[in-house]
Amino acid sequence: MPPSHTVRILDGNNFVVCEATGDIEATPTEPTGLFSIDTRFLSKWVLTVNGERLNSLSYDDLQYYESRFFLVPGLATHYVDAKLSIIRERAVGKSFREHITILNHDEKAVDLDIRMDAGCDFADLFEVKDEILNKKGEIYSEVEPDRLRLGYRRGNFRRETIISSSEPARFDRNGFAYSIHLEPNEQWDTAIDVQTMALSPSGRDLRLGLRVHGAERLNLQQDLEEWIAKAPKVNSEHEELAATYRKCIVDLAALRFAPLSLGGQNIPAAGLPWFMTMFGRDSILTCLQTLPFTPELSATTLRILGALQGTRFDDFREEDPGRILHEMRYGESAAFEEQPHSPYYGSVDATPLFVVLLDEYEQWSGDVALVKELEQECRRAFRWIDDYADLVGNGYIWYERRNTESGLENQCWKDSWDSISYRDGTLPPFPRATCEVQGYAYDAKMRGARLAREFWDDPAYADQLEREAAALKERFNRDWWVEDGGYYALALDRDGRQCDVLSSNIGHLLWSGIVDDDRAEQIADHLVGPRLFTGWGVRTLAEGEVRYNPIGYHNGTVWPFDSSFCAWGLRRYGFSEEAAVIASGILDAAWYFDGRLPEAFGGYPREQTKFPVEYPTACSPQAWSTGAPLLLLRTMLGLEPHEGHLAVAPRLPIGMGRIEVLDIPGRWGRVDAFARGRLDLNSVGG
Repeated sequence: MPPSHTVRILDGNNFVVCEATGDIEATPTEPTGLFSIDTRFLSKWVLTVNGERLNSLSYDDLQYYESRFFLVPGLATHYVDAKLSIIRERAVGKSFREHITILNHDEKAVDLDIRMDAGCDFADLFEVKDEILNKKGEIYSEVEPDRLRLGYRRGNFRRETIISSSEPARFDRNGFAYSIHLEPNEQWDTAIDVQTMALSPSGRDLRLGLRVHGAERLNLQQDLEEWIAKAPKVNSEHEELAATYRKCIVDLAALRFAPLSLGGQNIPAAGLPWFMTMFGRDSILTCLQTLPFTPELSATTLRILGALQGTRFDDFREEDPGRILHEMRYGESAAFEEQPHSPYYGSVDATPLFVVLLDEYEQWSGDVALVKELEQECRRAFRWIDDYADLVGNGYIWYERRNTESGLENQCWKDSWDSISYRDGTLPPFPRATCEVQGYAYDAKMRGARLAREFWDDPAYADQLEREAAALKERFNRDWWVEDGGYYALALDRDGRQCDVLSSNIGHLLWSGIVDDDRAEQIADHLVGPRLFTGWGVRTLAEGEVRYNPIGYHNGTVWPFDSSFCAWGLRRYGFSEEAAVIASGILDAAWYFDGRLPEAFGGYPREQTKFPVEYPTACSPQAWSTGAPLLLLRTMLGLEPHEGHLAVAPRLPIGMGRIEVLDIPGRWGRVDAFARGRLDLNSVGG
């Protein structure tokens, strides 16, 4: 790979962001460092030879958890045949481990001073994100004969970085050094181990109970091979599709996150670099996308979110009884309640989506035990929807933040401050109700009725939920339909005035089933029409709206996850061709991103740019973008559980060719699915 990019390696709870030389020099504008549990454990990690910085010839991302850097002394602009080469190999697992090799290519011996400058600012991830470093505790360092201990303490909050070396080193407060002698064609090696510690008041590492994937390369590789082997196999004449699929499976392995103190079970973290933690909405939607391929993520996600379901009223955390959390953080600012993510409950969609995922998981897996185990959590979720989320009293889910200092203003998936607007571009007052959340509530009640009737032995409750769902669907189709546009409003304000812009949220309404059948065709036409569809995917906000901006975070960019649910919704209502159009666009975009779709990309028309335009601060990898190609595979092949079996009803885009998905797991055991479309090699990636 070219040496001009930032390098990222990760393994669930830990990740490194560094320069192409392997160096780390944290600055306010670049979130480089070694991070774990929302803390930066290395902010400086700079290798020099004889006091000289190194130049990168190339680097390799070997796996998600390891990389290799090939370096020489001197600047690139003054390069002459080097007499030394330096190889840095590193891996992230339970610890951060770096292996340094120095080779002497000269015909004479050399004496070298090798130094690694090391430093830790122990910045909270929120400090890094906001570019404000304001440490209130004490940073300390302890030099020992065989290691360097760098630490931070503030009350009972304590974090440490411990650095050791396989070869004897001279440690000081700012790093460590070696003096070496190399004969001609001789090489020197050392292995450096960096341990990160989250210490309790007693000095015990709080993470000792976690099941991590292992610190050694062999264990990490074995874990990855087992993960890949368990997933279905995808073969395709569209070679880029198979490559994208494999990339997604590997990235899902990398994004597995074991929440602190919850038994080491793995759920999908939201994304690198800012969101390597548990998110209710993101984790649930990712599980829905990946259910046919990695079903084990769904069971653990449901259990963990159920265990952390709200139990009380807490305005700071915006917690209510029955509410599913939005985000959990483990850094200093959360520990001292300087921000509310411990956990924070400020989302209105995670709670109905919790029930949706449980039902979908049971239909695939037949895991009746989990449905019975989580019965009370589901009932509490419905009570939250009916009793606490309806702030206006008209049967809809509304939001208005109670934590006015650090809570989210918009508590739907489009959670940026200006994502909800009227057609004239002005922003509505609070509380607000967004359309897709009402669809999620409808879907949850329909699915909850099935669970109550078939597994909870409560037909009366099932009947009640179905009546409530039917009433919700009727009033929704009355109150939210924009007559002069032929689509549903993005939101309502408390007075019932419509935020009457055209947005991608209407695709989520198809997925939920709340759309009246006689209006579905108009919604389908909009989703693949020129105002919303770019040729690569569905814009979050339609071209022509006042706030439309092709690189506006939620006001015109394309979010791959969003488009994948739009496609799934189109299939639900029988619009297979339209779903295939969206699938083809997103999968073509993935080809330009080397199989790794970012969080979002520009909403420019395909004919204008010829390639998808990167959004500058998008997370990558990001869980629900990683899940998008998998959901699109399901959608194209029409994979649906039906009466204990797997139904297959393919509808492929033109140019897709033959696809086979082998060993799809479910209550049926493992089965294969095949499909064939018309192959047009000239269209691949074009």
